[in-house]
Amino acid sequence: MASANEKTGRHLDGDFMDHDDNKMTVKEYLSTRISTLKPPMKRPPNPIKVLGSLSKMNWMMFLLAFLGWTWDAFDFFTVSLTVTDLAEEFGKSKADITWGITLVLMLRSVGSIVFGLAADRYGRKWPWVINNLLFIIFELATGFCNTYEQFLGVRACFGIAMGGLYGNAAATALEDVPPEARGIISGMLQQGYAFGYLLAVVFARALVNTTSHGWRPLFWFGACPPVLLIIGRLFLPETEAYQRRMAMRQDGDGIEKTFFREGKVALKRYWLMLIYLVLLMSGFNFMSHGSQDLYPTMLQNQLQFSANKVTVTQVIANLGAITGGTVVGYCSEVFGRRLSILTMCILGAALIYPYGFLKDERIAAAAFFEQFAVQGAWGVVPIHLMELSPAGFRTFVVGTSYQLGNLVSSASSTIEATIGERFPLPPTASGVKRYVYGKVIAIFMACVF
Repeated sequence: MASANEKTGRHLDGDFMDHDDNKMTVKEYLSTRISTLKPPMKRPPNPIKVLGSLSKMNWMMFLLAFLGWTWDAFDFFTVSLTVTDLAEEFGKSKADITWGITLVLMLRSVGSIVFGLAADRYGRKWPWVINNLLFIIFELATGFCNTYEQFLGVRACFGIAMGGLYGNAAATALEDVPPEARGIISGMLQQGYAFGYLLAVVFARALVNTTSHGWRPLFWFGACPPVLLIIGRLFLPETEAYQRRMAMRQDGDGIEKTFFREGKVALKRYWLMLIYLVLLMSGFNFMSHGSQDLYPTMLQNQLQFSANKVTVTQVIANLGAITGGTVVGYCSEVFGRRLSILTMCILGAALIYPYGFLKDERIAAAAFFEQFAVQGAWGVVPIHLMELSPAGFRTFVVGTSYQLGNLVSSASSTIEATIGERFPLPPTASGVKRYVYGKVIAIFMACVF
């Protein structure tokens, strides 16, 4: 089931995946799950020195991947932050609008398969360019939707485009960095997600309901930065790891034959690992979407926070997420990937009550530490997935396992919104219905952790 090098998810030669033939049985694998949690307790590398070991090209690749992942998250959270406005615009309930979130998550797996295979076969560059062109088209289209059906259709298409970016970004950022830098770079890369959420919060406050166009300018604005991401990628080469892989394929039976032969071998040898990664990512996505997607609605609807208070609370939460992901990603080099993830899950579970039940400004502190834990665990994910993926299909495996996990967890916000409407509160003076979303989020997260 797993080689000796896989037992801890770490590898000995500086590359990500170089499995030997010493396969473990399922029984042997399960019997080592506790013992291999023992931290390697290596002397922690100086983070400044580690970051200094990256070349200029490493930094440029990382920056591009970080910004791409940031804007992926920005575009996703534009709907989460405008649920109330969209419900009013289309004459639907908030639960109906969350289907716009669910459809994106469900169809991202399609994009991850298509663009993942394309990136592993034809290179990282052109799938990235096509991805971002589609971002531009579908973000603009969302801003011009006039009916609920148009909104759902455009967001479904957007989900396919969005699904192709994560695996490509992880491979672009991490493939060529020195082994000792992978933990901290992984944590920094993953926080593009939190940074994108933070930017979405800020620009939602600046652009939503500040003009006669209501919520639409947020989506129109979201279509602009991908132009810069396309230009930036066109000026950068393929990663060195991909170029080496292509040279090996060329020296074999030719690129096409070698690619398909590698695919057959990868599917035969690592199918069980892929199932494990999908299940792992399902849990992770339940954790992030369950704690984040409906939270702005809870603050606005249940707690009656003003737009400014919602913005401040969400900014504080995302600062916690950025801090947690970076710190825990770095610490995973010392304590191990799995132990770091489990520790953050325990911390997140301990913070569920204040995160869902505080009713005043103190909830911002709970949000900071809850998202520190959630994104702290997530900070380990990019490098953990890369280390467990076969080299020839790294983009496909990382992206597809992540997005299939999204598919499994896609109904998180819809489930929370639908159940939340069973716990009504007194309506506002203007007659707006209110619900106890915090209780449902807390129960949902308790089940996930």
